[in-house]
Amino acid sequence: MAKAKQKTAYVCTECGADYPRWAGQCNACGTWNTITEVRLGASPARQHVRSGFAGAVQAKVQRLSEVDLEQVPRFSSGFSEFDRVLGGGIVPGSAILIGGSPGAGKSTLLLQTMCLLAEHMPALYVTGEESLQQVAMRAQRLNLPTEKLMMLAETSVESICQLADQEQPKVMVIDSIQVMHLSDIQSAPGSVSQVRETAAYLTRYAKQNNVAIIMVGHVTKDGTLAGPKVLEHCIDCSVMLDGDTDGRYRTLRGTKNRFGAVNELGVFAMTGSGLKEVKNPSAIFLSRGDDHGSGSVVIVVWEGTRPLLVEIQALVDHSQLSNPRRVAVGTEQNRLALLLAVLHRHGGLALGDQDVFVNVVGGVKVTETSADLALLLAIISSFKDQQLPRDLIVFGEVGLSGEIRPVPNGTERVNEAAKHGFTRAIVPIANVPKTPPKGMQVQGVRTIAEAIELV
Repeated sequence: MAKAKQKTAYVCTECGADYPRWAGQCNACGTWNTITEVRLGASPARQHVRSGFAGAVQAKVQRLSEVDLEQVPRFSSGFSEFDRVLGGGIVPGSAILIGGSPGAGKSTLLLQTMCLLAEHMPALYVTGEESLQQVAMRAQRLNLPTEKLMMLAETSVESICQLADQEQPKVMVIDSIQVMHLSDIQSAPGSVSQVRETAAYLTRYAKQNNVAIIMVGHVTKDGTLAGPKVLEHCIDCSVMLDGDTDGRYRTLRGTKNRFGAVNELGVFAMTGSGLKEVKNPSAIFLSRGDDHGSGSVVIVVWEGTRPLLVEIQALVDHSQLSNPRRVAVGTEQNRLALLLAVLHRHGGLALGDQDVFVNVVGGVKVTETSADLALLLAIISSFKDQQLPRDLIVFGEVGLSGEIRPVPNGTERVNEAAKHGFTRAIVPIANVPKTPPKGMQVQGVRTIAEAIELV
């Protein structure tokens, strides 16, 4: 009997785009010499896994109104901040991907979570990058309960799933997906084909056996998850753990969640005994000194389902260069250039010969447009060297014609600021609450010129 010809494909190792033949440059991401040959084939083990979906052909067709809307049961991870990002807890049978730069605390967070979960349910921690002794030493250093957590040092996905069938865990951690491999894939672990196939294999296993699987993913130099984009497509939830290795605080942000809202934010503090939850992150980001200078103002941003108070700082100084610098840390660079043009046209303030530096305190990244008005007022404060009131909070979106546009959840933002002792607010006229909080003066503005007059 003639042997079947093995199929091959050519895949870019940077973005995961596939091509029918080899090329020197990837048309999708523009990189050179990143397209490699991938052999396609299915092992008997994976054919057996796929056969489990054969019954889907016999499934009956239902109307959307007849679908059972029973709430999917969840179980807590032991950290309320982690549960918040996941949408309320871990869903059985879900595949979760957690990424982050080296030293961010991914393994520490998952080891703490698994030790807590093992007290109530069977839990399996699979380590492929560290030895069991290294993980045990970390657990001892963090004073974690280690009596019930099952450990496994293995990189073969087939062997991991076979042992999981014997132990029957309810939750399993794979640390990390970049070192896992399948026997019938010829490429090395960490390649595009290995990462794609091992992630798909584990996701199918999670769905079939109702096991929650948490996979650890590496990141590239620019901070994105390594491997093909299909890795993020096949999983149910993707979260990123951000934070400088020399900083104390870590932020956990959801970028994809099939069981809850995205862009939720969880804050942790790295201590000698592991990661600790920060219940009130606004109090940390507002730890200003008694004597604050010009160019500083507090904004209220909306992260997921809760408001967050952060301080934004601006520094305007005369430039010695023919092309003044525009530096934005924690906010978008192009947004800063746009707002400076609006300030010149509709605010009458020319900064063409000034260096402008903007920083969001605490390492928080502000992506929403509600920080526009606060950013402009901080720039004006620094340029004129006049301090803004310490008890002032500002939020609002600035349009190209100089108008101040409303932002979502305006009343909740004002109430959160009142809880932290702020007594004055400058907000869009449409966001002024009908009944302001007691002891708080809320002033609505329609244009950037009105906001400048108030301060």
